[in-house]
Amino acid sequence: MNSADSSQNPAAQMPHGRGLQTDFNAEFNNDLDYPRLGNVTFRRGTLTDNQNALFEEHWPQLGRLLADEPLDIPAWFGREGAKTIVEIGSGTGTSTAAMAPLEKDTNIVAVELYKPGLAKLLGSIIRNDIENIRMVRGDGIEVLMRMFAPESLDGIRIFFPDPWPKARHHKRRIIQSGTLNLFASRLKPGGVLHVATDHAGYTEWINELVEVEPSLDYKGWPWPECPILTDRQVITKFEGKGLDKEHVITEYLWEKK
Repeated sequence: MNSADSSQNPAAQMPHGRGLQTDFNAEFNNDLDYPRLGNVTFRRGTLTDNQNALFEEHWPQLGRLLADEPLDIPAWFGREGAKTIVEIGSGTGTSTAAMAPLEKDTNIVAVELYKPGLAKLLGSIIRNDIENIRMVRGDGIEVLMRMFAPESLDGIRIFFPDPWPKARHHKRRIIQSGTLNLFASRLKPGGVLHVATDHAGYTEWINELVEVEPSLDYKGWPWPECPILTDRQVITKFEGKGLDKEHVITEYLWEKK
């Protein structure tokens, strides 16, 4: 693991630049659409002294950096046969930490680029003695591509992804025809993709894509027979802001055929 962040906090440092980038069209031999981030720079943020100390102590066990190497999930979680769900863009981990205790039989892998968000989730894990969450710092699409084998996941969650509201930035949205294909490829048959947004423009965008991936069966919302937990349990900070502005939350569920 790369452990060079700074002299004060060596854990979870991302390399400079964009890092690993897959040519998905070449990789999958298709002409589908994938997020194009170009030269987008991501927030770095700083950690408190307490967060730094938590990272120093617990990240080696609970965290990983994006790498071109598959994760050994049973070894990492210390158990065989459990379901595994990946949450892409876990933010500060509010929903992650609220849901995990209700699905103790499931391995939860939270993927996030923003280090202070991971630090808050790590704090929740330690304070509440949550044993079934692990974290990966990196771009969620690259993490899925490089660190999870095909048909290895029971679920993928994407809650309130960046809507990139300006028209010229729509190409950066994570929900695209190509990423739906990638999600489907990583899900086991019967696996579930769960997406939630409170942005009206993004809702229209996703509505146009719900049937685009032939290996995903769109179930709508709600889906009472869904085999994984779908109740996010809490109102996140971003959700609350949206509700204050009378935003409507729209949720989507697909099942891998």
